[in-house]
Amino acid sequence: MASSSSLVSPLCNQSQSPLLHWVGDRRKAFISPPCNGGSATSKDGGAFEPCNEYYSSKNGSFSSFFGSKNVSFNINHKHPRLNRGVARSGQAMAVAVEPAREIMTKQKPPTKQRRIVVTGMGVVTPLGHDPDVFYNNLLEGASGISEIEAFDCAQFPTRIAGEIKSLSADGWITPKLSKRMDKFMLYMLVAGKKALEDGGVTEDVMEELDKEKCGVLIGSAMGGMKVFNDAIEALRISYRKMNPFCVPFATTNMGSAMLAMDLGWMGPNYSISTACATSNFCILNAANHMIRGEADMMLCGGSDAAIIPIGISFLSHLRAFNFPFVNRDGFVMGEGAGVLLLEELEHAKRRGATIYAEFLGGSFTCDAYHMTEPHPDGNKLDLYYYKL
Repeated sequence: MASSSSLVSPLCNQSQSPLLHWVGDRRKAFISPPCNGGSATSKDGGAFEPCNEYYSSKNGSFSSFFGSKNVSFNINHKHPRLNRGVARSGQAMAVAVEPAREIMTKQKPPTKQRRIVVTGMGVVTPLGHDPDVFYNNLLEGASGISEIEAFDCAQFPTRIAGEIKSLSADGWITPKLSKRMDKFMLYMLVAGKKALEDGGVTEDVMEELDKEKCGVLIGSAMGGMKVFNDAIEALRISYRKMNPFCVPFATTNMGSAMLAMDLGWMGPNYSISTACATSNFCILNAANHMIRGEADMMLCGGSDAAIIPIGISFLSHLRAFNFPFVNRDGFVMGEGAGVLLLEELEHAKRRGATIYAEFLGGSFTCDAYHMTEPHPDGNKLDLYYYKL
């Protein structure tokens, strides 16, 4: 610690150790000793005042610190740490004397939010395949629940479902494609095209549309379960018996993709799979795409066809179904598709479309409670607002 005084007062004439002599030499490289025209350190801690000879010296290392522009900077290659300290000191002073700059932030001009309306509806349900027939059956209290006829379900505790007994795809889908695809895709394509027909989108209107601004967002909770299950059964015999399209036709997004390819629509296209809330998520996401200006027209909704042995068995095992003659609540499996044609308001007005309702907004929530049961309080629900 004796060397600390020597570092503070390098001008002391007292005898010093070799280490202190070296330190003093290093100090001299930065601060010139007192000379004519200069003053030493004062008792109150003031700094050395450099003399005129210092500014004209070749070793003027603090030229940027003292403000001289004519003095060259002498770099010490043996001790780079000292050089770095000098450079930082000079930069710090340079920043300190710079005038403050006013920071300008760019703000986006306010834009008017686009309004979204419903101009078409299409359904494929156990209560009818036309919106008016479907709605009237609901008002009359008709039930679409019946005994399952697609397969023998005597071994299952649940033998009822909302099953579609028949559906003709003539005029909507080519016979070859309808035989290959899963029923969830079949329902989706028929309901989607029915929504376009209901919305007055004729061939002439279709030709005038900006197809890069038209999209499809129709989801499915379970996708093509039947076509995938049939492929597994066929594999027990031979892989040659499998449907070559079993994997792509099983994915939930393939229905939206097939419908978009059929229509030539090149806007947003994907699917969402969120169990019973799938269609709600698709509707809100489709509306958000249009609000952001990414689309002018979108088909959105959901489709499912899971009334097959594996679909009934796993939900029965989860005790998610309503079992007959058992004092408990649950749901009944159903199948079908529902599709809305959403359109930007001004776009719909220009083509003279019939407007059923206006979409005002919605929100995404999660009750974080159970896989199949809703929260007892029911305080976390998907909210959607429509103006009729």
